[in-house]
Amino acid sequence: MKKLLSLAILFSLIGSNSVFAVNDKTVLKAGTEENIQKNIYKNIKQHKSEKVKPAKNKYEYINLNWWNNFNDEYLNDYIIRAIENNKDLKMASLTIDEYYQNVRMQRAFELPNISVGFMPGYGGFNGKSQGSFGLPVIASYELDLFGKNHNKTTGIKKLYEASILDEQTAYISIASAVGSVYVSIVKLDALIELQEEIVKLRKEISEIMAISNSEGIVSTSDLVKANKAYIAGTSDLVELKKQRTKLLNQLAVLVGDSPSNIEEYKRADYKTLTFSGNIPEEVSSEIIMNRPDYKKAEKLLEKAGIDVRVARKEMFPRINLGGLLFFNNKYIESLFNTNSLLWGVGGGLIQPVFQGFSLTANLKAKKIAYERSLRNYEKVNLTSMQEVNDSLVSVNMDKEKLAKQKNIQSLEQKDFKLTQEKYKEGVIAKLDLDQQQENLLNVQKMVYNTEFECMVDYINFYKAVAAQTQS
Repeated sequence: MKKLLSLAILFSLIGSNSVFAVNDKTVLKAGTEENIQKNIYKNIKQHKSEKVKPAKNKYEYINLNWWNNFNDEYLNDYIIRAIENNKDLKMASLTIDEYYQNVRMQRAFELPNISVGFMPGYGGFNGKSQGSFGLPVIASYELDLFGKNHNKTTGIKKLYEASILDEQTAYISIASAVGSVYVSIVKLDALIELQEEIVKLRKEISEIMAISNSEGIVSTSDLVKANKAYIAGTSDLVELKKQRTKLLNQLAVLVGDSPSNIEEYKRADYKTLTFSGNIPEEVSSEIIMNRPDYKKAEKLLEKAGIDVRVARKEMFPRINLGGLLFFNNKYIESLFNTNSLLWGVGGGLIQPVFQGFSLTANLKAKKIAYERSLRNYEKVNLTSMQEVNDSLVSVNMDKEKLAKQKNIQSLEQKDFKLTQEKYKEGVIAKLDLDQQQENLLNVQKMVYNTEFECMVDYINFYKAVAAQTQS
């Protein structure tokens, strides 16, 4: 009863009246205490785990239409290539096939077992010896009166369904990884272009400082600082290019390609990459129940419950039925005569009495495994809530941060225009103009970085809700 109550509370907490809301404090709003109590036994009675079948079209797992929100043909192409060629996805599909064969193998134990042999031999009795040929046909069947073997088959089916859910999780994870890596590569393209402009400006500043120093206008200390800034800028540029190369290598592995081909990988201009989709400010908590990891935890909990029932039934008597047909004759052509036939049928009942307490230990172990599966079920439930909430918070907060940074960028652009006018009028030197332009480029880097962080946030939301998003 305690276990059923725990399950009921979990089902009640994620009932249809719950939503994830995004504000300064993101929380899961559940039903009232009264509603929870009313739904406890209702949920136990009505809840039935849905059967899971492999998708006929693997693209059903990833909601490919959602990726059209990025308006990028290259991104869609990389995702399709990953679905077709990624090695992890192929292994996940093979695991499903393996578990399916395990189901078939276990189902065979519910059926009679029939064996046929051929036994040529030679022997003697009372001083006489002769050859003979034997043909035994042996049948055996364990009468599944208590449903133990059928329960075992059902348990294996739960593992088979869990492997299907693992495959679905893998497809969503790979699609998300491809999207995040691709967006990060495009971001680095933007940052590298801006950094190259910064390095060019710092080189020019360093040259101006060198001339000014030789004329005694600026100190040697200022010249050293300018040179250090130029060298640091080139170092940052090398680091950005290194990160981009590593991400391109990662993208190659994700799409099942050799990293030696990364120079051929096309991508969109960072100025055209945008997200036209809509991320809601709140989502129903029912979305958690459709996540494949949640469903898998549910299947494993059901499997653990079945294992407990099987462990109990191992203590019950086993009823075995058997039969024998035996043909034996010294002439092979007369082997199937009725005079050569020996047959018999029978049965037996075996009741375990003492097996070194192994049966009781097995039952206790299965109960412990059930408790562990229940704790895992609760953990997955809480983790799912956290991931959805985290993704919504990131989307909301990064959008707000981006809006403020764009305001800073707008002010910086106005400041730079004023500086340009002062330079044209001869009020300030070229050095001042270059330094102001570098400030503007650094602000642009900050804005670009946050814009792409927002895109990654959208992809994380897609993953958190297991691709259950509107296209």
